[in-house]
Amino acid sequence: MLYIIATPIGNLDDITFRAVDTLKNVDVIFCEDTREALKLLNHLGIKKPLVSYYRENEKHRLKRAIKFLLEGKDIALICDRGTPGVSDPAYLLVREAYKNNIPVTAVPGPSALTAAMSVCGLPTDKIVFYGFLPRKKGKKRKIIEELRTRKETIIFYESVHRIKETLMFIKEIFNAEREMTVCRELTKKFEEIKTGTVSEVYEYYQNREMKGEFVIIIKGDD
Repeated sequence: MLYIIATPIGNLDDITFRAVDTLKNVDVIFCEDTREALKLLNHLGIKKPLVSYYRENEKHRLKRAIKFLLEGKDIALICDRGTPGVSDPAYLLVREAYKNNIPVTAVPGPSALTAAMSVCGLPTDKIVFYGFLPRKKGKKRKIIEELRTRKETIIFYESVHRIKETLMFIKEIFNAEREMTVCRELTKKFEEIKTGTVSEVYEYYQNREMKGEFVIIIKGDD
């Protein structure tokens, strides 16, 4: 069995009972970063073999994973934070498992996407989720321009290193009065949820020290 397990996005107490039980009982854990996985496993008092599985080595490591599964071993796949497959590696391994008639099950739990949706104060019955925007400025600007006319609420992730640049593009491209929300460090000690217009949110972050991971949510075009 291949288990796709959601892990905390910040607060380690958000781990589910089922996730803990599954991590205790699998034979091996494939993880995005073994160092991050060890922090969680040490917190839970769990010792298991770890195999790194991230985007750059995904195609190579999935062969090893399938070999383990065909030998009858149970594997857990986790990412650094949140749910694998939501802007983190998973789908190639899941697809290959199905091709080999290996059962796959989800152990649901934390996700920065759903957490941000629940507290953003914007319509979320219809959304377009873009994951992480490109790092190159030209490509990023082009995508933001394309998203401007979407009717659905727009959601994407951004890193601390590019958040100010991205907010600047949003201010330049979107109507200044369009509603938006920025969620930072969700579930952590310094969690911050900022709501307002595009211009208000942009001004708020101009002179602030930026830390953590961000989820940006913008109301669709009326």
